[in-house]
Amino acid sequence: MIQQPVQHNNPANSAAILVINCGSSSVKFSLINPSSGEALLSGLAECLLSNEAIITIKQAGKKQTYELNAPFDHQIALQVLVTQLKQLDLVKDICAIGHRVVHGGEEYSQPTLITDKVEQAIAQLAKLAPLHNPANLIGIKACQQAFNDLPQVAVFDTAFHQTMPEKAYIYGLPYALYKEHGIRRYGFHGTSHYFVAKQAAKQLHKPLEQCNLISAHLGNGCSVTVIKQGESVDTSMGMTPGEGVMMGTRCGDLDAGIIFHLVDNLGYSIADVDKLVNKESGLLGISGLSNDCRTLENAMIEDNNSQARLALTVFCYRIAKSIASYSTCLTQLDGLIFTGGIGENSSWIRAEIVKQLGLLNFYLDDEKNQTTRFGASGNIANKDSRACLVIATNEEWVIAEQSAQLLTNLAK
Repeated sequence: MIQQPVQHNNPANSAAILVINCGSSSVKFSLINPSSGEALLSGLAECLLSNEAIITIKQAGKKQTYELNAPFDHQIALQVLVTQLKQLDLVKDICAIGHRVVHGGEEYSQPTLITDKVEQAIAQLAKLAPLHNPANLIGIKACQQAFNDLPQVAVFDTAFHQTMPEKAYIYGLPYALYKEHGIRRYGFHGTSHYFVAKQAAKQLHKPLEQCNLISAHLGNGCSVTVIKQGESVDTSMGMTPGEGVMMGTRCGDLDAGIIFHLVDNLGYSIADVDKLVNKESGLLGISGLSNDCRTLENAMIEDNNSQARLALTVFCYRIAKSIASYSTCLTQLDGLIFTGGIGENSSWIRAEIVKQLGLLNFYLDDEKNQTTRFGASGNIANKDSRACLVIATNEEWVIAEQSAQLLTNLAK
């Protein structure tokens, strides 16, 4: 059973939060000062449960990789992490563990102290996020064993979108499916959209609650969110991360009739369809080459690969169309945000998207667009345009900050 946070030091006293983002075969971790966002240590365990499993830990500008010759799991990965934290004398600085949890349903719109009841709810919500919530639970249970005297906090990826109005989250299905089974749009990447919206407000010199923004989180998973007066009012992902714009391996929005056609006429099973739309489509499916934008851009430019060009063109068009559609939610628009691995680093993708948004008065400064990459942030719009901001996301800092704030409030 998790100890109550009042038994620990007040996190406002410069203590650090260990942030855990647990996937089905990976654990991403960071030890963060929640006030400054400084990462005292960070790393990634990947290819877990396989013979290629490795853990990379970065600390004080140094990087060390640990390899094992046999498969090892999340618990062993965390044991390696704990050993390193002890050797570096950092364990004493940890006041809590903050976990990214993908799906919180309607019940969780705020950071939440993890109890048995919360764990049960996360498990029950796995039916809405079968690839994510079970992995998040693995990380929670592993950390409970590794840090059994520390409070554990869940920060939900869906939480930021719980401000969406009913008109934005209801599907055109019988209403009973929503009331009885929770079938509605929830949205994801909420922690990222929230972080970059806060940073945008600072750059625009306005309080967040006065900002009206459209945020494009573009990575292997992609989503677009419209933020009205600092709150999410619509987002492109739905009940699952599969809805919305095209992504690395996901097709995004799809005519439901195609699924029936695949099953009834082409011999696909439901499992085949699930694999097709989530793992074999998107950039990978159209290009037949890769889901990685860097690979596709190189193929398009250096090899004149027409399929790579088509994949990127469709990708950018779908995102531009989504951004434009969200202007209907607003009467005022302060700016557009690009974030995520692609949004932060691909000047070609940003230019291709923005050139289709002239009606919204977005125009890029070519030189600023080319140079704003690899961690650089700033406004890449020209003088005649609305703000077009590139902001490096930092979901780990949000999780640390919100975990610390929750524990501070509970300790009062």
